[in-house]
Amino acid sequence: MPTKRATIAAKITDRSAEAKTARKPTAASARAARTEQAKQAKQAKQAKQAKEPKPRARAEESVRVKRASRPDGAATRQHLLDTAGQVFAARGFADATSKEICERAGTPMASVNYHFGSREALYEAALVEAHRQVVSLDELSALTEAPGDARDKLRAVISRFVGLSTSTSAPWGFMLMLREVLSPSPAMPALIEKAVRPKAAVLLRLIGEVLQLNPHEPAVQRALMFSVLPCIALMIAPRQVQATLLPAVAKDRAALVEDFTRFVMAGLDAVAAAHKVRK
Repeated sequence: MPTKRATIAAKITDRSAEAKTARKPTAASARAARTEQAKQAKQAKQAKQAKEPKPRARAEESVRVKRASRPDGAATRQHLLDTAGQVFAARGFADATSKEICERAGTPMASVNYHFGSREALYEAALVEAHRQVVSLDELSALTEAPGDARDKLRAVISRFVGLSTSTSAPWGFMLMLREVLSPSPAMPALIEKAVRPKAAVLLRLIGEVLQLNPHEPAVQRALMFSVLPCIALMIAPRQVQATLLPAVAKDRAALVEDFTRFVMAGLDAVAAAHKVRK
């Protein structure tokens, strides 16, 4: 018969075994726990995705950010172009440096390459802008495509050109164009293709209408040269030279425009009459 001490020890052993058995998870409870963990992880992931913007939303937000930054970039580019134009007009391409341009513009040294690619490309862009300051393609097209007689349209164009020659606030483009005309740079071919040729085509059509000749006729090209080149010379000629040599020219702008227009139209009439006789 077991002693009292042995009986107590046996009970303690049995209770310890029961406790261990109770703590040991069954296979079913382990699966349930894993299922619950997976469910909670899925819910957490869905909640996180709901807070994050969708790919399309992120793309649209990116576009909005880029669009918002474009005006600043465009403004910086234009400011750099204007500053460079002034430096090129004053010093010429050879003596103007990217460092000086950026310092005057208040932009980082890398701005020239970032916005234009190189100093040469910046100079090319400045020449195109200078030609636009003389007359833009849009403005020229508006003058020549307006309703009315071809002769009246040509008078309006000539008046625009000659009027610029008497302006007291000529932009830097005039001086830069003068430099380029007197000493053509490697950028001249690009200037011709990007700025001069499109405007020349517009004027050739207009003068062709006035002469009643095909714009491709040699006579029309000569007439363009006789009509427009003197206007350009007046525009880009230094104001102090005009004031010293021909002081009366700038004093009466209306008379200058009228006399020049009369001179050009009389010459075109003579050319047109000569070609009618030949026909």
